[in-house]
Amino acid sequence: MRRFVFACLLIASVFALVACGSSSPSDESQIEEAIETSAASSDPADCKKLSTQNFMEQTDKSSGSEAVKSCEEEAKKEEGVEKAVVSNVEVEGSKATAEAALSGGVFDGQEVEIALVKEGEQWKLDEIARFTSFDSAKVTAFFAKEFAKPSSEISKSQASCVVKSLEGAPKAEFEEALLSPSTKGFEEIAGSCFS
Repeated sequence: MRRFVFACLLIASVFALVACGSSSPSDESQIEEAIETSAASSDPADCKKLSTQNFMEQTDKSSGSEAVKSCEEEAKKEEGVEKAVVSNVEVEGSKATAEAALSGGVFDGQEVEIALVKEGEQWKLDEIARFTSFDSAKVTAFFAKEFAKPSSEISKSQASCVVKSLEGAPKAEFEEALLSPSTKGFEEIAGSCFS
């Protein structure tokens, strides 16, 4: 009888933990997979499958269908983030956060905290919430390299001005410009280069 009561108490304790919102290993592995696949995917369908509209607008600095179209085009080019190493996954119901060390693209060498939401059975990236480690010199070098390409739409003097503006920008302002869903932050940092 004593074993039966102990077993019942143990089972009740397990159910209580589950009911209190502890995350399951499957949630954590699904979150890791969503972030890693999103980073490395060359499939345009993954844009809507693995990202919310909010995430696409934040990372593209555009809105609505333009952000979706841009995400799908970038996936085909395979020029963005190439890899994400995920850690510190925390799940609370249908919301979660995770940290990711990124390789490739404008975020090469950066570490970010990503907010995710669960829609149905699918975890989706919803927002880059903040930088957990930010190397402004690497981001500036990325922009300098992009501006040097023949396909760049700005002149050499404008490119040089923008790079100098980014180098001189306060770290917090630079981070905010990168995380904002609009171009306003970059306009404040380097807008004078285009007047």
